[in-house]
Amino acid sequence: MDWLTFAAFALFAVFSGLGAAFLLRRFGGSSGQWLDALDRLERRIREDLVANREEASKAARGLREEVVGTLKDMAVLQKSTLDGFGAQMGRLTNSLEQRLDAFARQIGDLTKANEMRQEALRATVELRLGQLQEDNAAKLEQMRQTVDEKLQGTLEKRLGESFKLVSERLEQVQKGLGEMQSLANGVGDLKKVLTNVKTRGTWGEVQLGNLLEQILTPDQFMANVACREGSSDRVEYVIRLPGRGEGDGEVWLPIDAKFPREDYERLVEAAERADPEAVEASARALEARIKQSAKDIAGKYVHPPRTTDFAILFLPTEGLYAEVLRRPGLMDALQRDYRVNLCGPTTLGALLNSLQMGFRTLAIQQRSSEVWEILGAVKSEFGKYGEVLDKVQKKLVEASNSIEDISVRRRAIDRKLRGVAALPNDGAKAVLELIEPADVEPD
Repeated sequence: MDWLTFAAFALFAVFSGLGAAFLLRRFGGSSGQWLDALDRLERRIREDLVANREEASKAARGLREEVVGTLKDMAVLQKSTLDGFGAQMGRLTNSLEQRLDAFARQIGDLTKANEMRQEALRATVELRLGQLQEDNAAKLEQMRQTVDEKLQGTLEKRLGESFKLVSERLEQVQKGLGEMQSLANGVGDLKKVLTNVKTRGTWGEVQLGNLLEQILTPDQFMANVACREGSSDRVEYVIRLPGRGEGDGEVWLPIDAKFPREDYERLVEAAERADPEAVEASARALEARIKQSAKDIAGKYVHPPRTTDFAILFLPTEGLYAEVLRRPGLMDALQRDYRVNLCGPTTLGALLNSLQMGFRTLAIQQRSSEVWEILGAVKSEFGKYGEVLDKVQKKLVEASNSIEDISVRRRAIDRKLRGVAALPNDGAKAVLELIEPADVEPD
C-alpha cells in the first residue's frame, strides 16, 4: 500500500465519521433514514476514492516517467562527464609520464655530474690531505726538534741550577754541621767551664766586668784589689767612691761574683720532679752556700774606712737571684749579719746607673765654682759688648742721616736736570771718564 492509498482510507474514515455525526444530529433517532444516508455517503466516498486513486495513479505514472527521464539525462550527463574526466586523466597521465621521464633523465644527469664532482672533490681532498699530512709531518718534526732543543737546554739549565742549588745547600749543610760541631764543642767547653769551680768564678767575674764597663767609666772602678794592707785576698772589683770632704780619700765599694751552680741545679731538678722535700733540702743548701759566701766577703773585703761598711754579692743569673730572693728572711739576714747586699744582673745595672748619676752630680758640684767664674767673665764681657753695640748704633744713625742728605741733594739735582737730554750710556762714560767697577784695581 502506497501513501496515496493510505491517505484515501484516512480521508474515508474521517468523512464517514463526520457524515454519521451529521446524520445523527439531523435525523435524530430514525434508523432507516440514517442507513440510507449512510449508503449514499459511502457510495459517494467510494466514487471519490476511485477518482482520487485514478488521479493519483496518473500523477504517480507521470512522476515516475519524469524521474526516469531525469535519471536517464543524469546518466547521460554523468557518462559524458566521466568520459571527459577519463580523457583528461589520460592526458594528465601522459603529461606526468613525460615529466617523470624528463625528471628521471635530469636526475640521471645530475647523478652523473655529482659523481664526477665527487670524484674530482675526492681527488682534490686526497691531494690536499696528502699535502697537509706532509706539511704537518714537517712542522711536527720541526716542532719536535725545537721542543727537544728547548727541553734539552731547559733540562740542562734546570739540572745545572738544581745541582748548583744542591751543592750550595750541601755546602750550607756542611757549614751548618761545622757550626753545630763548633757549637757542640762550645757547649762542651761551657759545660767544662761551668763544672770547674775556678772557671765558674771566672765566668761570673767576666759578666760582672762587662756590666761595669758598659755603665761606668774606667777610672770609676778597679779590678783585683786588696782591700786590706798586707792581705793576699783580692776582691774581683771595687767601685771608687769619692770621700765625704775635699781632703778625704776615695772609698771603695767591694763587689764579688759567686755562682753556686751545683746547689742551684739540684734545686731546679727537684722542682721539675715536683718533689717538695728535695726542693726544700736543695733550697736550704743553697741558702747555706749564699750565707757562707756572704760571710767570706764580709771577712775578706769589708774594711772601713778604706772600704764601705757593706759589700755586694753578685749572682750572674736572674734565675739564681730569683731563687735566693724566694727564701724568706735571707736578704735581711745577709744585710743584718754580714752587711752584704745581693744583686742580680738587672738590679746591679740599676745600682750602677744610680751611682753614675751620683758621680755626675758630684762632678757638677765640684766644678760649680768654675762655672760661677765663667759666668762672671761672661757678664763683664757682655757689658763691654753693650758699649760697643751703642757705639755701632750711633755710627749707623750718623750714616743713615748722611744717606738721607745725599738723597735730598740727588732729588734736587734731578729736578734741575729734567730739561737736559740724556746721552747714551757709552757716550756718558766717555764724557765723564767713568771707570767700570770691574776695571778698578784692588788696593
